[in-house]
Amino acid sequence: MSDFEASKIDLNGKTILVTGGTGSFGKRLVRTILDAYEPHRLIIFSRDELKQVEMQRDLEKEKRDCLRFFIGDVRDVSRLEMAMREVDYVVHAAALKQVPVAEYNPFECINTNVIGAQNVVCAALQANVRRVIALSSDKAVSPLNLYGASKLAADKIFVAANNLSGSIGTRFSVVRYGNVVGSRGSVVPFFKKLIEEGEKELPITDERMTRFWITLDRGVNFVLSCLEMMSGGEIFIPKIPSMKIVDLATALAPKLPHRIVGIRPGEKIHEILITADDARSTLELEDRYIIAPGHVSWSQDTYLDIGASRVPEMFLYSSDTNKNWLDTKAILQMVNEVAEAF
Repeated sequence: MSDFEASKIDLNGKTILVTGGTGSFGKRLVRTILDAYEPHRLIIFSRDELKQVEMQRDLEKEKRDCLRFFIGDVRDVSRLEMAMREVDYVVHAAALKQVPVAEYNPFECINTNVIGAQNVVCAALQANVRRVIALSSDKAVSPLNLYGASKLAADKIFVAANNLSGSIGTRFSVVRYGNVVGSRGSVVPFFKKLIEEGEKELPITDERMTRFWITLDRGVNFVLSCLEMMSGGEIFIPKIPSMKIVDLATALAPKLPHRIVGIRPGEKIHEILITADDARSTLELEDRYIIAPGHVSWSQDTYLDIGASRVPEMFLYSSDTNKNWLDTKAILQMVNEVAEAF
């Protein structure tokens, strides 16, 4: 699996803002930037003051003058405008992500994921930010649940935002990938908790269920590499492996039987990252796919010149037909890699 470490972006002396900066992805991104660069300012923007205090304590030994912690919500455009003053790059990771929570609280999901995306765009344009990259999800493709639909709407907002920048020159792009191993609320810590508590069975929604998987480190490296190469309007998709949920459960607890509990409302058997309809505008590089926007002024030549090729007509990138699969050994290696990182 690629580690997506080819990024040559120079963040030294730059100001970077991370929305949702106290989440799993945000914390790892901040750590990666601190380890690799000397930014002028690194702004952690989130609404949970306790998580900010805990993160500040974790980073105290860094003694880095560049760190700034902003309490704020992406629903508040004026606060975003204040936080983005003199910012060069924005990584938008704030979102309500839990499928059942979004189904039960649809207004809150829309306010954060859709209106929040609009607010990020407006604030970035107002502040003359150079580049904005937003995190999406495989659930945004042919969405079956509200979370996925809200992320699809957000993707459309960020892609279309390039039409609004005019002479300002702000560029917006999207990164879309699958489940993050070990992130808060994911199935790996859920299974491990049940195993530690002595459960006699592991609950499986459906034996056929498959998912795309990526580690936090690979996700962060991929986002940074996309931030470096983006020209505006693209949706970047990494080439990542698939895993059967039943194989994950077996790898974590080989001797425990499984209990089929049924699919929750809004869940899919398999996830898709690129539809057959998207294939018409999709380019392929060695480690990623790029869905080109529909802008008349957007040219694919930038990527064709560096070796990209067009995918076949009716190409489908789905977790069940993916050519790259994790076996038991690879699953355990990925899980242990994540555990060591934390």
